[in-house]
Amino acid sequence: MMKKDIKKVVLAYSGGLDTSIIIPWLKENYNNCEVIAVSGNVGQADELDGLEKKALESGASKLYVEDLTDEFVDDFIIPTVKAGALYEEYMLGTSFARPIIAKRLCEIAKAEGADAICHGCTGKGNDQVRFELTIKYFAPEMTIIAPWREWDIKSRDEEIEYAEKHNIPLKITRETNYSKDKNLWHLSHEGLDLEDTGNEPTYEKPGFLEMGVSPITAPDKPTYLTLDFEKGVPTALDGKKMSAKEIILALNKLGGENGIGLLDIVENRLVGMKCRGVYETPGGSILYFAHRYLETVCLDKMTSHKKQELSVTFAELVYNGQWFTPLREALSAFVDKTQENVTGKVKLKLYKGNIIKSGVWSDYSLYSEEIATFGEDTVYDQTDAGGFINLWGLPIKVQAKVNEKNKNK
Repeated sequence: MMKKDIKKVVLAYSGGLDTSIIIPWLKENYNNCEVIAVSGNVGQADELDGLEKKALESGASKLYVEDLTDEFVDDFIIPTVKAGALYEEYMLGTSFARPIIAKRLCEIAKAEGADAICHGCTGKGNDQVRFELTIKYFAPEMTIIAPWREWDIKSRDEEIEYAEKHNIPLKITRETNYSKDKNLWHLSHEGLDLEDTGNEPTYEKPGFLEMGVSPITAPDKPTYLTLDFEKGVPTALDGKKMSAKEIILALNKLGGENGIGLLDIVENRLVGMKCRGVYETPGGSILYFAHRYLETVCLDKMTSHKKQELSVTFAELVYNGQWFTPLREALSAFVDKTQENVTGKVKLKLYKGNIIKSGVWSDYSLYSEEIATFGEDTVYDQTDAGGFINLWGLPIKVQAKVNEKNKNK
């Protein structure tokens, strides 16, 4: 679609620096088009405060605030946890939040008769891919506007200058201008001093961490908790039945108070560069740990190992914006099959940034104390091992004899 023909644009709006200045920029550069702002609530809490007033004063005609939290947890977070999917240790907090937001953008854009969908992702990041692949899936004919690939602004400092010139209020300053993404699963920090890999994150500095505390300042007394799972899905915390979303929020509090879930990594972005990020994922770290702990007794060896292999592929698909693909759906079907017997209870101890195993129970446990014991037993005949080793080692023995026969030829 030609630029002059775009009359109505739906904007993915967070109220942060990028999207705050995009509203006036769109009106200046797209023939004073109507801008409809859409904020997907994925648990960013107080970041939604005052958003409508800010959007309207910036030039938007209206703001949708869509509560996506239950769908986000049930249809994106939990399937990823069940898969055990980690991208280079990263728990994919931003990655799986983008598809659900972009999906809702498409639905609203169609309902509003919009000509285009706009996002504030930079041309250096992964999010542009995640948004646009989802838009291509749900609205393949829709025009996509990505200002960072069009405008003359080159840095976040220049963005702040633009905002000041257009009287757009900001919650940040040049000194606190980290690039952040927050939802009910995590908080990410990028930019400023973190761009130098030689700088230690300022975990003890007031205001840096938002979801918890540094392990150094965490309590000296451990916190115990129990988690119940049914078919890989968390169903109860400390014996109290709760939804998965409620459990994650409660674990965020417990984990945050004990300095759990801090991750400082240099990750390989989809666009080819390495980028450093510091992540806070307190509840997610506990949930991943507990789920893996339960799987150790519920999954057989071959299923467990194959699942670990495929979890890397699953994580790459999520990270690379390919949630709505046949392969991701097929992997989720495989994962669901593996989870049929992942039912039971785990007990964990949280202490100064550490998650410590404290017990696991399951009616589907494949662990047999009677078989594994170092004491006397009547169910395992140790003499069987000799024949097993002879057969298992037969190819090695044959190869060694052939090598010996031919070594002097």
